Amino acid sequence: MKLTIIGSGYVGLTTGACFAEVGHEVMCVDNDEKKIATLLRGEIPIFEPGLADLVTQNVAAGRLSFTTSTEEGVDHGEVVFIAVPTPPNPDGSVDLKFIEKVAREIAPCIKSYKVIVDKSTVPVKTGEKVAETIQRYAPDADFDVVSNPEFLREGSAVADLMKPDRIVFGSNSDRASALMKKVYEPFVAPLLVTDINSAELIKHAANSFLALKISYINAISEICESSDADVELVAEGIGMDARIGRSFLNAGLGYGGSCFPKDIAAFIAISEELGVPFDLLKEVQKINRRQLERFIERIRRTLWVLSEKKIAVWGLTFKPNTDDLRCSVAMELVEKLVEEGAEITAYDPKGMERVSEMPIGSKIRLTDSPEEAATGAEALIIATEWPEFARVDFRKVQASMLSPLLFDGRNLLDPATMRKHGFEYHGIGRGI
Repeated sequence: MKLTIIGSGYVGLTTGACFAEVGHEVMCVDNDEKKIATLLRGEIPIFEPGLADLVTQNVAAGRLSFTTSTEEGVDHGEVVFIAVPTPPNPDGSVDLKFIEKVAREIAPCIKSYKVIVDKSTVPVKTGEKVAETIQRYAPDADFDVVSNPEFLREGSAVADLMKPDRIVFGSNSDRASALMKKVYEPFVAPLLVTDINSAELIKHAANSFLALKISYINAISEICESSDADVELVAEGIGMDARIGRSFLNAGLGYGGSCFPKDIAAFIAISEELGVPFDLLKEVQKINRRQLERFIERIRRTLWVLSEKKIAVWGLTFKPNTDDLRCSVAMELVEKLVEEGAEITAYDPKGMERVSEMPIGSKIRLTDSPEEAATGAEALIIATEWPEFARVDFRKVQASMLSPLLFDGRNLLDPATMRKHGFEYHGIGRGI
């Protein structure tokens, strides 16, 4: 099939590359001329494992192309996916100006039947607004609107697309549904077809539930610390229940990233707009904020005064296997420590270049290795659970530090092992 993706950011580019990989002819559109020029040179503007090879191979095979022309893109695709940003407004609601703008731009370009697909994460009833907008600017256009939420996890997005655990789309048209089934025919996965409004709700409901699991185990971690219990063992016992499962029951500094904070705030705003306040999610947000505050307070209690203390931070991205710093709890931690006068040395396997471009980059010292960051430090913080941090020679790290204080914000390391190496170990919910 001929498919078009409007918006060549994280979701759009990854989706386009994976669609091309299974044999579709995909055109990715973006109004950022610099980004398109970068892609046309064969360079990938984001880090995602496996994505660069996928893009290179499919461009070479003639199945993946790039353009800045919306008209060219709409003319190309039988199915046109909208994958533009949906940033939060100050009140937590979703800013839909980019969705609305694309709908306006698409409208006059529709010359034959098209399926217009909302791939971006949008509030319920957005599909209705997209349809109304296209009809307003092109009354005679022949089209249907579909909602097709994405369930990508940064760091494993290619695998999530190529081997999805489910495919969901919402459609009120048999004609559009038939084309969408054809799009996803190469992917072997359970398929759920719903109405448009239900599909739009599924993404926000799913992400909110996962965030709830994270905040739940973080609340349990506070109880563990007060009762000399081990949250890792508690989570293991809870997770053995097949009705609950072990995933997302990992105590730590809290959730961050480009999805969870935004989607939970949006779902709260959506529920209030519908007259059904979702107070449970407000508590999820509260627990998440408190988790970082508790962690910093523990550092403060141990070091007494943070001003002029040299503190090493390992990990700056919001999770491993990405260079994404958006809503990174690790970066929020660094910023708060700097505000209190701490001298930060930091290392991240993929996020260093992006950090150096931020204002905070001039206030911290970025190093070439985790070992270099820890040398001479009065405390070491693990803020992102990059697997390579667990493989460091901690005997050498301990010997290089001014004082062997280790604050494991992601419970990456074994407390007993670290204590054998001479560290004073502080984890999350590791009360024993």
